[in-house]
Amino acid sequence: MSKKQLPVAPAGRPCARVTCETLPSALDRWDGGIKAATTDDNTISVFDVIGQDYWGEGITAKRIAGALRAMNGADVTVNINSPGGDMFEGLAIYNLLREYEGHVTVKVLGIAASAASVIAMAGDDIQIGRGAFLMIHNCWVYAMGNRHDFAELAQSLEPFDTAMADIYAARSGLDMSAVQKLMDAESYIGGSDAVAKGLADSLLSADAVSDGDESPAAALRKLDALLAKTNTPRSERRKLIKALSGGTPGAVTTNDGTPGAAEDIKPETLNSLENALAALVK
Repeated sequence: MSKKQLPVAPAGRPCARVTCETLPSALDRWDGGIKAATTDDNTISVFDVIGQDYWGEGITAKRIAGALRAMNGADVTVNINSPGGDMFEGLAIYNLLREYEGHVTVKVLGIAASAASVIAMAGDDIQIGRGAFLMIHNCWVYAMGNRHDFAELAQSLEPFDTAMADIYAARSGLDMSAVQKLMDAESYIGGSDAVAKGLADSLLSADAVSDGDESPAAALRKLDALLAKTNTPRSERRKLIKALSGGTPGAVTTNDGTPGAAEDIKPETLNSLENALAALVK
């Protein structure tokens, strides 16, 4: 279906007290080494968390807007392998793709979870790997405040959940109540099931996907999530990972493309740390 037939997503955030982080269970399922086997000049790669976080810039609406301007209305392919992140940034990126003049082909190579699954809906044609997944759920945020603040927050998040459900329902043809049940259950939807449900148009061929080493940025985010499972305070987690990486906040990815300190870490070192922590939290 044409992306122009999809609803426009709401803009902005419910309140200043809300922050977003990637859902730990989505990070667990994310293989950051999965990439497209081939690309061309008119390709946008969504191979990171959505939105800026402590570890780097991630995939932002600003970056996508710049890439689309450079495409100048030409047909574009958007390759996705992302655990999600900032839902509100994801909705902004969805709107950018929806409004783009050219034909948009979305290819879900590994996982398009949370905010990334919303971005995936903004394609005229959506293709998904047989072993890939969409994950849809309700808005997942961090917030601070008293009981009145949280009651207000719950109300302010509801329109965003409804907007996401509208997008999934419009794209798939599924009943709104069925979509909301899938979101309430935090559903991981495999490639064939996504096509059957109308959330994707076709399956990718196996040779369209390659699998290599995870990026240091992806590995550090996974280490952070694993440490969180041990109830290590956030400040202590970040001190530890900073010491291991020799980096500073935001050094994992830089705006000018310069390799950050994390790029100097050997992948096997990060894998060993990740495996050790995974064994610790079992």
